[in-house]
Amino acid sequence: MTTEELYQELNYVNHSREKRLYYANLVIGNPDLIPKLLNILFMVDDKISCRAAWVFEFMCGERLEASIPYLDTFTENIHKVHLDSAVRPVAKVCEYLVTAYYSKYDNEIKSALLPKHKEKIIEACFDWMINDEKIAPKAYAMNTLFLLGQDEDWIHPELVMILERDYQMQSSGFKARARHILKKVKKN
Repeated sequence: MTTEELYQELNYVNHSREKRLYYANLVIGNPDLIPKLLNILFMVDDKISCRAAWVFEFMCGERLEASIPYLDTFTENIHKVHLDSAVRPVAKVCEYLVTAYYSKYDNEIKSALLPKHKEKIIEACFDWMINDEKIAPKAYAMNTLFLLGQDEDWIHPELVMILERDYQMQSSGFKARARHILKKVKKN
């Protein structure tokens, strides 16, 4: 399947779990489609990029290791994503990667996620935290930054400062996640 054919196929992806899973499994079964999917995902001004992001998120949810050969491409481009419906799944993939990296179980992400990848994820997460994003990307970013702060001692103080500064102006969902993260930071 060419990039153009995949682009056309993505027109059939909708919010339903069934469709996202169908296309995620299609990509998992045909790994040569992953770079094409990422090319479409990073056409950041195109509405179809959001559908590519949904499929990529589901693919990573099913088989995160499939993303390993493309970590450079993914992390180098995440800062470009700006459409709300694409930012959420990209933030979720960052959370998947970092959660796997800090998992107590052995996995391939632990050796594949390099400092340069983590640096790009940290930058993107802080951008999502300080920019006018919806609650979901902020919630994923909080959790991701909390985990990364276990190795980078400057992250937790910055995160705490942002959470405390924005607390009063944010939604109840933000406040609930922020309380949870602040409690975890204090416990560490």
